Amino acid sequence: MKQKRISLVALIVAIAAIGMAIYVTASGMNTVATFWALVPPIVAIGLALITKEVYSSLFTGIVVGAILGCGGSAPAAVDHVVNTGVIAAIEGTAGIFLFLVILGAIVALINRSGGSAAFGRWAQTHIKSRIGAQLATFALGVLIFIDDYFNCLTVGSVMLPVTDSHKVSRSKLSYIIDATAAPICMIAPISSWAAAVSSYAEGTGLSGIELFIKAIPYNFYSLLTLVFVVALIVMKADFGLMAKHEKNAIEKGDLFSSEERVEEDDMEYNPKGRVADLILPIVVLVAVSVIGLLYIGGFFGVDMWGGTESAGSFVAAFGNTDATVGLPWGSLIALVVIIAYLIGRKLLTFKEAMECVPKGFIAMVPAIIILTMATSLKNISNDLLGSATYVEALMQSEAAQGLQNLLPAVIFVVACLLAFATGTSWGTFGILIPIVSNMFAATNPLLYIGMSACLAGAVCGDHCSPISDTTIMSSAGARCVHVLHVSTQLPYAISVAAISFVCFVVAGYVQNAWICLPLGAILTIGFLWIMKQRTKKLEA
Repeated sequence: MKQKRISLVALIVAIAAIGMAIYVTASGMNTVATFWALVPPIVAIGLALITKEVYSSLFTGIVVGAILGCGGSAPAAVDHVVNTGVIAAIEGTAGIFLFLVILGAIVALINRSGGSAAFGRWAQTHIKSRIGAQLATFALGVLIFIDDYFNCLTVGSVMLPVTDSHKVSRSKLSYIIDATAAPICMIAPISSWAAAVSSYAEGTGLSGIELFIKAIPYNFYSLLTLVFVVALIVMKADFGLMAKHEKNAIEKGDLFSSEERVEEDDMEYNPKGRVADLILPIVVLVAVSVIGLLYIGGFFGVDMWGGTESAGSFVAAFGNTDATVGLPWGSLIALVVIIAYLIGRKLLTFKEAMECVPKGFIAMVPAIIILTMATSLKNISNDLLGSATYVEALMQSEAAQGLQNLLPAVIFVVACLLAFATGTSWGTFGILIPIVSNMFAATNPLLYIGMSACLAGAVCGDHCSPISDTTIMSSAGARCVHVLHVSTQLPYAISVAAISFVCFVVAGYVQNAWICLPLGAILTIGFLWIMKQRTKKLEA
C-alpha cells in the first residue's frame, strides 16, 4: 500500500512537471539562461528521492528539459530527447562505456580464476574486524588517487569479498568508495582532476598547477571528508539510514536492507587461484592505465591532439590528457595481458576467458544506462537551456561582488548547488574557475580560498547528486542499489558540507588554513560524537 501511494505521488509530480513545462513553453517565456534551466535536474533528483527509482526519474527530467527548450514544437522536443540528449551522451561518454565494459570483464576474469576468492581467504585471516575491513577499503581508495572512475570500480571489486565477510553493508562500502574517489583526486597534485583544474586556472598570474597546490589546504570539504570517514569507522558512529543498514548487516546478515538488490555473480571459480592472481592483474591495470593517460597526453613525445612531436613533463601530460581515451586505451591492453597471464597459469581456458567478457558487460549495464541518461540530462540542462550561463550571471552580480570576505562561503554554496543539479564536478569548476579567477587579484589570499571553495563545492555537489557519474560508479563498484547509496550517503555529505561552510566563513576573515583545518577537524569529530550519543538514545 505504501509503495502504491509513493507511485501515485510520483506520477502526479511527473505529470505536473511536464504540464508546467508545456505551459511555460506555450506562454513564450524565456527558458534559456534562466532559473528554468535548473528545473529539469531538480525534477529528476526530486523524483529519484521520492520513488527510489532512477531510470524513470532521469527520463522525466530529460523530457521536461526537452519541452522547455523546444520552442513550442513537439517534433523539436522529441529531437532534443534523442539527439541533444541520448545520442550526444553516448558519443561523449563512449570511451567511459568501453572502460566500464573492459573493467567488468577484468573483474569477471579475476573472479573466475579464483583470485578474488583467494584474497578473501587471505583477508579473513589477516583482517580480523569490521573496522579493519573498512579502514583497508579507505586506505586502498586513498592509494588509487590517479582517477576517480578507476578508483570507484577497482576498490569495489577488490574489497567487496572482504567487507562482505565482515558484514559491512553495501551502502557503507559504496559510501567509503565514493568518499575516497573525487575527494582524494581533488587534493592529489598528480591526478586527472589536478590536470583539469590546472588547465582551467591558467591566466591568473600563476601556473595552473601552482594555484592548485596552494589551494589544497583550503579544500575543506575534501580534507574533512577523509577525517569524517576515518572517525566514523573508528568511533562506530553511523547515524540516520546508514545506521539502520549497518545494524541489519551485523544482526541479520542483510547487506542491502531492501527487497531490491543487485544480482550477485554466481560464477564458478578455480580453487587453485592465489592472492597474486588478484594483485598482479590490478597492478598491470593501474600501470598500463597510467601509461595510457600519459601517452594520450603527449608524455612520450607525441601530442595525440595536435600531432606535434613534443614530449611534456609528467604534470603537463596529465594536463593534456583525456581520461575518456587514455583509460580505455590502457585497460584494453591490460585486458589482453591479463587473459594471457591467466591462461598461462592454467587457471582458465581460452573459452572460459571469452565467456567472462559478456558477463563483465552484463554486470556494467545498469551503470551504463544510468550514466547515459544522467549525461543526457546534463546536455539538455547545460547545452540547450544554458544553466551555466545563468549561474555565471548570478556570480558576477553586484550583490555577490559586495561580499568580499564572505565570497568563499558563497562560492562554495553556489558550486554545491550547481554540481548537485547537473551531476558534474568537472563541468562546475570549469564554469566557475574563470569567474573566481577574475574576482580576486593574484596577490590576494582570497584567490586561493575562493578557488578552493569552488573545487570543494564541486566535489560536494557531485558527492550528493544521484545523477553524478562518480556516485553511479561507486554504486556499481560496491554492487549496491544506486538509490540506496544516494539516500544513505546524503546525510553524511551534507554534514561535512555544513562544517565546511563554517570553515569557509572563518577562512574568509582569518585567511589561515592551519587555523581553519584543525577547527574543522574538531567540529567533525565533535559532531560524530553527538550523533553517536543521539543514535544510542534512539535505539535504547
